[in-house]
Amino acid sequence: MPTNFTVVPVEARADGGQDEGPEQTEAPGPPEGGEPNCPSQGDGNPGENSPFIGSVDVDGERAFERKSMALFEEEMDSNPMVSSLLNKLANYTNLSQGVVEHEEAEDSRRRQAKSPRMGTLIGVYLPCLQNILGVILFLRLTWIVGAAGVLESFLIVSMCCTCTMLTAISMSAIATNGMVPAGGSYYMISRSLGPEFGGAVGLCFYLGTTFAGAMYILGTIEIFLTYISPSAAIVRAEGAGGEATALLHNMRVYGTCTLALMATVVFVGVKYVNKLALVFLACVVLSILAIYAGVVKTAFDPPDIPICLLGNRTLSRRSFDVCAKVHATNNGSATTALWGLFCNGSTASISCDQYFAQNNVTEIQGIPGVVSGVLLDNLWSAYADKGVFVEKKGVPSVPVPEESRASGLPYVLTDITTYFTMLVGIYFPSVTGIMAGSNRSGDLKDAQKSIPSGTILAIVTTSFIYLSCIVLFGACIEGVILRDKFGEALQGNLVIGMLAWPSPWVIVIGSFFSTCGAGLQSLTGAPRLLQAIARDGIIPFLQVFGHGKANGEPTWALLLTALICETGILIASLDSVAPILSMFFLMCYMFVNLACALQTLLRTPNWRPRFKYYHWTLSFLGMSLCFALMFICSWYYALCAMLIAGCIYKYIEYRGAEKEWGDGIRGLSLNAARYALLHVEHGPLHTKNWRPQVLVLVNLNAERCVKHPRLLSFTSQLKAGKGLTIVGSVLEGTFLDQHVEARQAEENIRALMGTEKAKGFCQLVVSSSLRDGMSHLIQSAGLGGMKHNTVLMAWPEAWKREDSPFSWKNFVDTVRDTTAAQQALLVAKNVDLFPQNQERFSDGHIDVWWIVHDGGLLMLLPFLLRQHKVWRRCQMRIFTVAQVHDNSIQMKKDLQTFLYHLRISAEVEVVEMVENDISAFTYERTLVMEQRSQMLRQMRLSKTEQEREAQLIHDRNTISHSAVAAKTQAPCALDKVQMTWTKEKLVAEKYRNKDTSVSGFKDLFSLKPEWGSLDQSNVRRMHTAVKLNGVVLDKSQDAQLVLLNMPGPPRNRQGDENYMEFLEVLTEGLNRVLLVRGSGREVVTIYS
Repeated sequence: MPTNFTVVPVEARADGGQDEGPEQTEAPGPPEGGEPNCPSQGDGNPGENSPFIGSVDVDGERAFERKSMALFEEEMDSNPMVSSLLNKLANYTNLSQGVVEHEEAEDSRRRQAKSPRMGTLIGVYLPCLQNILGVILFLRLTWIVGAAGVLESFLIVSMCCTCTMLTAISMSAIATNGMVPAGGSYYMISRSLGPEFGGAVGLCFYLGTTFAGAMYILGTIEIFLTYISPSAAIVRAEGAGGEATALLHNMRVYGTCTLALMATVVFVGVKYVNKLALVFLACVVLSILAIYAGVVKTAFDPPDIPICLLGNRTLSRRSFDVCAKVHATNNGSATTALWGLFCNGSTASISCDQYFAQNNVTEIQGIPGVVSGVLLDNLWSAYADKGVFVEKKGVPSVPVPEESRASGLPYVLTDITTYFTMLVGIYFPSVTGIMAGSNRSGDLKDAQKSIPSGTILAIVTTSFIYLSCIVLFGACIEGVILRDKFGEALQGNLVIGMLAWPSPWVIVIGSFFSTCGAGLQSLTGAPRLLQAIARDGIIPFLQVFGHGKANGEPTWALLLTALICETGILIASLDSVAPILSMFFLMCYMFVNLACALQTLLRTPNWRPRFKYYHWTLSFLGMSLCFALMFICSWYYALCAMLIAGCIYKYIEYRGAEKEWGDGIRGLSLNAARYALLHVEHGPLHTKNWRPQVLVLVNLNAERCVKHPRLLSFTSQLKAGKGLTIVGSVLEGTFLDQHVEARQAEENIRALMGTEKAKGFCQLVVSSSLRDGMSHLIQSAGLGGMKHNTVLMAWPEAWKREDSPFSWKNFVDTVRDTTAAQQALLVAKNVDLFPQNQERFSDGHIDVWWIVHDGGLLMLLPFLLRQHKVWRRCQMRIFTVAQVHDNSIQMKKDLQTFLYHLRISAEVEVVEMVENDISAFTYERTLVMEQRSQMLRQMRLSKTEQEREAQLIHDRNTISHSAVAAKTQAPCALDKVQMTWTKEKLVAEKYRNKDTSVSGFKDLFSLKPEWGSLDQSNVRRMHTAVKLNGVVLDKSQDAQLVLLNMPGPPRNRQGDENYMEFLEVLTEGLNRVLLVRGSGREVVTIYS
């Protein structure tokens, strides 16, 4: 096959003219003498509505395309040409229209404004750096090193940084798998894991961001009240030991005021926050540089920072200056302020604290320097309980008997109990903030390039800073100072500030502004995240928070964020708030890793990340590490966070709007379904696992709605959400003509299934005839091992009407189809009288008439129905029929034993049906049936033949009725006596010979000669139907539901119309009837 071809200009003239230059690139006008080209309506979907087609010069481009690509003009109405598509993608800014609903307006405004895009450094690296380095570094890292030691602190930081690095790798893979619109991490999780996980994790991320705002505000107030202006405290300590309580109250008061101020700033305008972002970032960078400069300075010029020890106990320098018991004066020696704190007077005879009297006061250097060798002393942990003295190891101390630690003595005490897992929970918030770059994805020049490189580089940088600071703090600072959380031994100065150069105020002021900035950013980002979730519409009660000011600012979301943030501020302890937000962030990171691992393992065709340095094992390791860290930090907080996420997940699943986002959970479900189907396919289902997998055949009216909605109500009551349910229907016609109606009918059926809580699938077939369509559904509905084994349909109430003469034929053929397919059949008669799901039967019976064995289906169905609230209070009764030669007493005992082994509770009754003579009513009913059958058969003839045959039948019936009326002028009472065979007559006539019996029938036939020509098999069937109907009416007329064995259709297809009459007579006078025909296999077993 030749592969060479020539590319020629499509606008080349037929005479071989040359290209006329750039001006020919314009779209040509309409042909000369022709009408202007205008877009064709096509199939009603104009192509310019496509999100990839620009609106500029559409008419000209269309005319050109239609001339040069006439072969594809049908497709061009709904699909863009490749040139138009590529042109649109080349000018792609953020996302195509309609991809994400809640970003449409913001994206259009962003494109119109044409704001400058940010690169990797400004857009990702520096924001991540600013968010990661924050309050924990300045206020708690030295304390963590002192309590856990250098080695365990190194382990804590390594675990947390490894967790964020693995999460960043997974996030980079997701972020580079297509355009990530504004919404960042929430968008990535929700579109990868579906609306349920997305909403649950999105709200957890929102709560984490909100509590982070509370933590930053508490850090700001702690710096202000402890290190900048302690005199600004409003609540004063009452008595000795009340400082901690007073500090908490002050934190609440100042924190609430600060929150109100920050919320006002955010409400007025985010632009002010963005303008201050560079200032806050500069504070962080300068503070880090000051720390490293101070460490370098300690190598050759350690600062003079004396620490006062009493024995080996560290003393607080807030209330005294001289670290000595006495000091020299002009007149000798005098006691110091320290003496006054431990003794009652200034003379030697006054009693002093026993420990103070027996131990010396010494001074050591708080920051001996990086070359002092103090690193070896700080390698190991020094965990302690709450209220324990901060003691220096290796210093001589004279122990004293157990004392009551009198409050008011200037000791440095531990304020909380410290242990490894608690420190992990406090530290982890310091490594959060890795999502700052992805949250700005809509403002980046190239998000797919900037997010991976900027985020990973920021994590590497901050990890180096944290790890190096741990080593340097352990190498430079004395252990008792590291464990002094609030710098009491340093006269209330910030520990890390005393290490910095050139001044401690660099760290104090820098940390103050950096925590302020972080708090403002949290209050800015959290409401927008909540607004994005609300606008997605997956959580109905949050939709009010999707609204805001005219410019789109989330006012209501900001109000809710401030209220939640206030709860964190009322806790008032940074050490208590930090583990809370650690849970929410860890859960978010865990699901980011899960999303990446899931997409990688499923190998979905759309999973093509540009970032190649990922693997599902890394994502799985990151997910496992996040899960482990949750329980390491706090197992009860972890359980609470998981419970919150689980409740949100179930709420979205139950009430939330259904979204199709192409998520990985849907792909996982498909793979799991495929695996399960292949596994089920291996062999037939065991009797113990059998349950009715129902195909519900429904009829549609002219509006394409279900005629009998209560058939679906009964289905949901029977299934109770278990097993397979397929609702099938047939539209008559061809698919090309009826595909729009078929789609509308499917939507109507699905809507009704949702209303009736019938969980299952809808399958609608367009067929040339209703008969063929029903047959196709019975044969092909389902997939693999998940195929139906039971067919449920409504009784054709209109089978006698002349306007639907063939409904009985379709019904009988469907019965035959189910028998051939070895499927059970359930026919609901008077289905419109069946209860709805909201109804409740307070009492009553479900009566089962067990005539022939059907595999136990008759007994299983009432048991399943009674699991539903509608039928729960109904009692089950089982009736069986005994013939003359049967032992009814033994039958009842055997049936009770059988039900006992089946673990089914039911009343048992055996009904004796004596063989009696056939009544005149039976003959008359059979005659009417055969006349109707003859009429129905004639309906299949041509129109002329139909009219002639109908007239003949009418004339013959008129003549016969007239003859009978002339012969039977006797009173009606006599007819009833003469035409009915009673039980006494049967006993008297039982032993007469056959000839006498035959003559008796001849006497009966003399009453109405037409009876003698009836088919005796039809007479016998009608006799059975009439007798059984009378017994059922006598026993079960008041039952809430009657289940009957459904007789099979005749082998001779000529008698199908008679079969319908038999069933009609059998169920006459009953309100709710379910005719049951088994599949030929056992469905219940007595074995476990």
